[in-house]
Amino acid sequence: MTYNWKKSAFILIDIVLGVYLILAITAFNQPDDQKAVCTQVDINIEDGKVDGFLGGTEIKEQLQKAKIYPQGQPMKQIDVRKIEEAICQNPFVERAECFKTQGGHVKVNLTQRLPVIRIKADNGDDYYVDTHGEIMPNTRYTSDLVIATGHISRPYAQKKLAYLGNFVMKSPFWSSQVEQFNVLDDGTVEMVPRIGDHIVYLGSVSSIPQKFDRLEKFYRYGLSVAGWNKYSYINMEFDNQIICKKRKK
Repeated sequence: MTYNWKKSAFILIDIVLGVYLILAITAFNQPDDQKAVCTQVDINIEDGKVDGFLGGTEIKEQLQKAKIYPQGQPMKQIDVRKIEEAICQNPFVERAECFKTQGGHVKVNLTQRLPVIRIKADNGDDYYVDTHGEIMPNTRYTSDLVIATGHISRPYAQKKLAYLGNFVMKSPFWSSQVEQFNVLDDGTVEMVPRIGDHIVYLGSVSSIPQKFDRLEKFYRYGLSVAGWNKYSYINMEFDNQIICKKRKK
């Protein structure tokens, strides 16, 4: 069998040229990391359903305070893992992702923890509870959240009131109707609505969807006709019935 040296030489030349072109294109498209600097930092906050708890300015100030804000820094020296770890120290951040892109940009994507209820207990505790039932510290920010007052322990807030807060936040109707929950000494709950001068007694934190479903129907087809201030106290404790106390004239 005769070996075709000429054909092999052409194939070898083609391979060398192909490798050269790939390396040349790659080198041309990649900026010199020694000279490239960060010209822009993009901070994107996901799940921003609750206004005022977390903003891009706060994250920028946090990174500046830690002396790791990347803008103006050489791209090669920017440690994205360190930036992520610093951001996650913020008690309102659930997770963070940071990466570099071509053109000198640094992208920061983060998901914030969402508070569902604010606790202002009789014992002086003042904090938030998030969607997962975890405690969040008090903050200078304000938000239009349901407030829970009364005889509240932290385990009760994390289990019972977090459930109530999640239920209210997920309901377009009740998120606009509920202003406050008040926990009595026996652990039962009263609700203060935004509309109407009355108190709703829910009883124990059980069968909440059923209780609120009955109450919504009573609001829509009862109080809207009889008048929002006709009753001073509405008891939803018992199944399949609503007990109302008329307001004294």
